[in-house]
Amino acid sequence: MSDGRTHLSVEGPIARISFERPQARNAMTWRMYDDLAEACATIDAQPEIRVAVLRGAGGKAFVAGTDIEQFKSFGSGEDGVAYEAKVNQYVEAVETLPVPTIAVVEGWAVGGGLAIANACDVRIATPGARFGVPIAATLGNCLSAANIRRLTATLGESWVKRMLILAEMPTAEDLSPAGYVAAIVDPAELDAHVEALCEKLRRHAPLTMRAAKELLLRLGNDSAVVDDDVVRQVYGSGDFREGVAAFTAKRPADWKGS
Repeated sequence: MSDGRTHLSVEGPIARISFERPQARNAMTWRMYDDLAEACATIDAQPEIRVAVLRGAGGKAFVAGTDIEQFKSFGSGEDGVAYEAKVNQYVEAVETLPVPTIAVVEGWAVGGGLAIANACDVRIATPGARFGVPIAATLGNCLSAANIRRLTATLGESWVKRMLILAEMPTAEDLSPAGYVAAIVDPAELDAHVEALCEKLRRHAPLTMRAAKELLLRLGNDSAVVDDDVVRQVYGSGDFREGVAAFTAKRPADWKGS
């Protein structure tokens, strides 16, 4: 398994974060998550950067979740609690970037990939791009309260329930009427569209945009929710171990509810 990389490049006021593991639809490894955190720290430390663009390599996916092979080492619910806490830190690093962030979604934004795209301020997608967290039909794990809060704030509770309970994978076309996807752009025109949006944002008042982001975060943050007991129960279950085994063996899972 290639560990992949998350690369940061900076061209003047524009920072570009690229998830580079196209042979696995850019599924995130620990190394890629760590690279993402380092990229966000670099952007945060450079006031001359005005916009950050996040994009998956290969044109087939933004990020197709966390690599499932890494879950095979989980031995208890405590591993799930630690994992969700760690993912929350990575998503928070994107969410709290002081500059406008653009997620360019081609193909799939699934699981952790949806969480990262959702943490961005603007999502641009190609026709037919899909978004979701189909874990009720695949791994049998769960999301943290923090990430459910983030998704509910942007998508609304109804779509979050459809994603988490019905395991639906709505398209960009499904989500654009409510503004979740800002624009659906033909692949041939995608680069030009992104560059035009970057130029527009580069010309806006940086302190105004930074204040808007910070105050929206403060308004939406509820740190009082406790979820360790729920996460521990799900990740410590036989169903989660069965989900991982079934997914990697490419067979249907035999859920027992315990």
